[in-house]
Amino acid sequence: MELDANSPVAVVTGASAGIGKSTAGKLVAMGWQVIGVGRDPGRCAIAEAEIAESAGAGGRFIMLRGNFDLMADVQRVATEITELTDRVQVLINNAGGVRDQRIVTTEGTEATFAANHLAPFVLTRELMPLLVANTAGSIPGSTRVIAVSSNAHKMSRGIDWDDMQSLTGFRSAAAAYGQAKLANILFTRELARRVAADGIIAQVMHPGVVASNFASHGDEYMQAHMASADTVSPDEPAETLCWLATDPECGHNGGRYFHRKHEEQPTAVALDDVAAARLWIESEKLLATLGI
Repeated sequence: MELDANSPVAVVTGASAGIGKSTAGKLVAMGWQVIGVGRDPGRCAIAEAEIAESAGAGGRFIMLRGNFDLMADVQRVATEITELTDRVQVLINNAGGVRDQRIVTTEGTEATFAANHLAPFVLTRELMPLLVANTAGSIPGSTRVIAVSSNAHKMSRGIDWDDMQSLTGFRSAAAAYGQAKLANILFTRELARRVAADGIIAQVMHPGVVASNFASHGDEYMQAHMASADTVSPDEPAETLCWLATDPECGHNGGRYFHRKHEEQPTAVALDDVAAARLWIESEKLLATLGI
């Protein structure tokens, strides 16, 4: 194993820029060992150098590269993480984004749904043994899985079970993104229910409208919206993510939705636990068709 067995380990996806980079930097400065995941090689190299410089006592940062549009790549990254450590205290599923059109990946999935929902689903599943291992001898509630969703979930009236990925009925990039962000909340609620007995807590948050490269692949509507919006620095939601990762307040009653360190209520469809359970089952079925 590469990491110190006596210091906490976090995995942060989307750590090469924006919220993920800021979150990884803050945790490393607090003395955490952070395994980051990014896609762009140039941004990854810059983030790795900058975050390493901010390390506090015991802090360390390792950057891995992966394309989270592809579930085979998510599995590869998970394997690389297990080669670095035998336990993970906090998994922050931050990576995601919006596209400008319907894009079908080489695996046959729709890219927005794949990167925003399927990738964190697979990574969480693959790293579950490391999360469970961390609960042994740890403070109850300190092992956590945190998802980054969005108030964009309010655009969705519910998961379309006949076209879960918006493959055949792609209405707009924004609608596809809203459905994927709804899936983040439903996934977190079902995950919280499934892992409560293992001593793992799952929470989800809305970051706000953030000044980042989030919409760089979005359509004209999304890019115009971001350009005119009253945005916040990535450091603001990163503060909330670090709070969700470390504060005792967040280590109980899993499945809650937060913004700016305060619990908020998502929409009624996001609180539908029957839909949450079905989403889990349908996601497993979909992944099985991919051989994942």
